[in-house]
Amino acid sequence: MSASTQPANSAPAPRPVAVPGKPYLQVENKGLLTLAIMGAAMIQILDSTIANVAIPHMQTSLGATQDTVMWVLTSYIVAGAVVMPITGWLADRIGSRKLFIWSTIGFIITSMLCGISVNLTEMVIFRVLQGVCAAFIAPLSQSILLDINPPERAPKAMAMWGMGVMVAPIFGPMIGGWLTESYNWRWVFYINLPIGIPTVLILIWLLPSRPINKRYFDGLGFASLAIGVATLQLMLDRGQHEDWLQSWEIRIEMLVAIAAIWIFFVHQATTKKPMFDPELVTDRNFATALVFMVMIGVMMYGVFALLPPMLQSLFGYTVFDTGMLLAPRGIGILAAMQIATRLAGKVDARYTVGFGFAITIISLWQMTQWSLGMDWHPVLYTGLLQGFGMGFIFIPMNSLAFATLSMHHRTDGSSLLYLVRSIGSSIGISIMSTMFARNLQTSHSDLATHITSSSMSAVDPSTIDRFQVIGDVVMAMMNAEVTRQAAMIAYLDNFQFMMLLLIVFMPLILLMKPPKGPPGQMPHPVGE
Repeated sequence: MSASTQPANSAPAPRPVAVPGKPYLQVENKGLLTLAIMGAAMIQILDSTIANVAIPHMQTSLGATQDTVMWVLTSYIVAGAVVMPITGWLADRIGSRKLFIWSTIGFIITSMLCGISVNLTEMVIFRVLQGVCAAFIAPLSQSILLDINPPERAPKAMAMWGMGVMVAPIFGPMIGGWLTESYNWRWVFYINLPIGIPTVLILIWLLPSRPINKRYFDGLGFASLAIGVATLQLMLDRGQHEDWLQSWEIRIEMLVAIAAIWIFFVHQATTKKPMFDPELVTDRNFATALVFMVMIGVMMYGVFALLPPMLQSLFGYTVFDTGMLLAPRGIGILAAMQIATRLAGKVDARYTVGFGFAITIISLWQMTQWSLGMDWHPVLYTGLLQGFGMGFIFIPMNSLAFATLSMHHRTDGSSLLYLVRSIGSSIGISIMSTMFARNLQTSHSDLATHITSSSMSAVDPSTIDRFQVIGDVVMAMMNAEVTRQAAMIAYLDNFQFMMLLLIVFMPLILLMKPPKGPPGQMPHPVGE
């Protein structure tokens, strides 16, 4: 049943205190409500990757070019990044129940509109609206799960939420590929309806709400952060295509992003009523978790950006087979999260996170040993191991992030964690794409210098042009093989870079401290 809300003209709601054995928000059927919350979170997170494989089909159907069709992805990412920071303020202003339900309804409606779009303009407009609705669902789903569970069950609640957050992006391309090949690219969006409609009905029936709290809206803070994040996302998304700083578009976006983010931080440090409570960034655990969430986004989505094109272009796997080879990552994540949940409260969460990083680093090292002559087994085994490591990172990291944070900061904290993870994913995709393109050119040039008459017994490259058509065919075949070998080297270099990156940032775990007392316990009395 819906919790009572505070009248609009009353004083701000007192700060809540975590009480062992008692959830902050009481519900009649917690299991069914949890299922509905996860259903909303799953379709939202799934949509961030499921549409990627359908882009070529959308391009033809919508009459778009290869450049313009990418706005289908970019518009969704940028719109979500812009509005996500105000999730906490808006939830306090109108109530978490209203915001979550209307966001889910809006997401379902815009999904349907995306599916019936007849041109690129319509698609981009509807994707922007879909991104706005999606931005509120993920952080609210996390904070609501914490609210409806007693403090001692917080790790299990985060495990449930983390399974959806981590597994959905892995299975997204596989489901998207199957729907596109078996039916039509429009089903990539229609698939949200049969899941979303019963989800909304359950939410309307059972979802409670936090008391309404008329918080001050920091207009300058929001505007500067929105402009900074939007231009940063645009720069990261279009940088490789526009050759980075060789393009005036990228230069302008970089300068605007730096200026806007600088204004935001200066304003937050000097204003009396900042957009985010200073406790969020001064809390050592939460601030460290923000850094780690960026790294998780870089590594997780960087790998996702590399593996599908590698498996399809170099090894010849279909879209569906590629998805099947990536699926063991999800199995590894699910298994590790179950173990991590059972270890919560028994083992220091920092040790669990450190173990997860160590396993992930080992899996990346194994990936640097891959070769063009291998079969599918190393891909499957390494993916399973990597998922196992990632599963040990995510849940304990979320527990540590909220362990020393006041309960009334949960929604703001969730939106910030999700925002930096989203930015990290964009950074990871951009870095990996740029490094791959440049490593490919360098490796191709290095390998080409070794193609000489002494290195080839069957063909003399210096005289092959005398054979005209046959010579051209042979040279094309030689160049294709050199490109293939160079691409593999470039992929291995990227895997090595991610491995070294995790090794460098892993010691930051030592900056975090384990919680004292029940998870989520607020260190101040009510109203302080």
